[in-house]
Amino acid sequence: MRPERPSRPQTEPSARPAEPGRRALLGAGAAAVAAGLLGAGGTAVARPARADGKGAPAASGEVPPGYVTPGGPQVRDTEKHRGNGPVRQFSLVATPADIQLGDRSVRTWTYDGTLTGPELRVTAGDVLSVDFANQLPHPTTVHWHGLALRNDMDGVPGITQDAVASGESFAYRYMTVRPGTYWYHPHVGVQQDRGLYGPLIVDDPREPLAYDKEWVVVLDDWVDGIDGSDPDAILDELNHGEPHSGHEMRAAAPKESKKGPSRILEHAHSDLLGGMAGNVDYPLHLINGRTPDDPQTFTASPGDRIRIRIINAGGDTAYRVALGGHTMTVTHTDGHPVAHADTDALVLGMSERYDVLVTAKDGVFPFTALAEGKNHLAQAVLRTGGGAAPGPGTRPRELDGKLLTAFDLDSAESVRLPEREVDRRHQLVLTGSMRRFDWAINHAPFKPSQRYAVREGERVELVFRNHTGMWHPMHLHGHAFELAYGGARKDTVIVRPGHTIRVHLDADNPGLWMLHCHNVYHSESGMMTVLGYRD
Repeated sequence: MRPERPSRPQTEPSARPAEPGRRALLGAGAAAVAAGLLGAGGTAVARPARADGKGAPAASGEVPPGYVTPGGPQVRDTEKHRGNGPVRQFSLVATPADIQLGDRSVRTWTYDGTLTGPELRVTAGDVLSVDFANQLPHPTTVHWHGLALRNDMDGVPGITQDAVASGESFAYRYMTVRPGTYWYHPHVGVQQDRGLYGPLIVDDPREPLAYDKEWVVVLDDWVDGIDGSDPDAILDELNHGEPHSGHEMRAAAPKESKKGPSRILEHAHSDLLGGMAGNVDYPLHLINGRTPDDPQTFTASPGDRIRIRIINAGGDTAYRVALGGHTMTVTHTDGHPVAHADTDALVLGMSERYDVLVTAKDGVFPFTALAEGKNHLAQAVLRTGGGAAPGPGTRPRELDGKLLTAFDLDSAESVRLPEREVDRRHQLVLTGSMRRFDWAINHAPFKPSQRYAVREGERVELVFRNHTGMWHPMHLHGHAFELAYGGARKDTVIVRPGHTIRVHLDADNPGLWMLHCHNVYHSESGMMTVLGYRD
């Protein structure tokens, strides 16, 4: 990995936010809503009040006053100014289902009974309207990952909406503004680490790229239903059976966790990630819901120019990806265009997306996703001619060739932030340890009433300082930041142990927005907070 870009010298105190109050229950016995803090310019101040408003629930306990509410007038006005295009209507059902993973059949939770969930595709400027029904035995939501959308449609329980109870429904409806590769998943507990995820593609009505075919590739690490394992039991094991801070909702229904074998990963190391590669030993790694011994085959003709949209929907795994026999040209990351760059391989942290172009050669080629530091892989096949398919476990030499990360990329001129001074800066020290599994931001485990304050119109700098022994893919809802200065526009960035990463964003989407590690076991153990717009 190339070192992060240089930035101007700054005084950077690492303030610890004020300690919030005790946990309370959300809804009918669900988890974690409690007293709070607000942070401004690296300073944290605790203040009591309510934060309820139209379109969003009130957190029980005390929360800071003076903030935009998810369904308030500022949010509605911003959505109105986005316009009102054609409505694209979808339905989506969260439901238990039996799925086939190679020679195994497992019971899990899915969208519409399939793995992956159905591809939702619209054109920028459309209104996305999704009638969502919850047929799971637990409350859930749908979060639309990476989109700059209206805040009350963001799908975060206790912050932007009430969780959708079992047997109930919710209508998600919002304007889509930015074209790109996105995805959707729950924001409740570790539900994402079951089968609840799917791609969301927003086409560009003035698409500048020329290509013949498109291939959407969704990567995932899988444990649910294998030998009695499930993600909730793994979260409990990682937390040593202690309570944890997050959007966990299992108290709302009888606990279904099974014991299964231990899935704790002990000695997985990656120089690329700066140390320990992950916490969970997944037995399977998938591409588009398929195992390497039963891979998906994508067919094309020699010479076809193929756009591959790659999404890492994993819970705890970074993937190094390559297409055997081919060079990839990176065109986008996290939905935003970059100055085109050629590479043999890419690394994707959890929730990151990359778009690449390849010119297909004649033959049969492995598309391989190596679980970084875990010595397992996922595999699909590109077929443009005759020949035997590569066997499971094929590791193309390109995986060890030229490797690009986000820090090697420059944003395209069309999406680059204009130069201006920073108005507000937040210091975000990533804290915690594997031994205690006490992940947090500025030593404060998540409470729904936390606020790091911004005001609409400000240029904001977020300074991520990783004081832990693990890497963290840090994700911000509702915005695309820029790696300082002039780097790629993204919504998720890998922060390695001992490293400091600075990102800039323009505060142009009022609301209460989650900021968290996208290792689902870290976020549910406390490494998340809220970026809140002041009234």
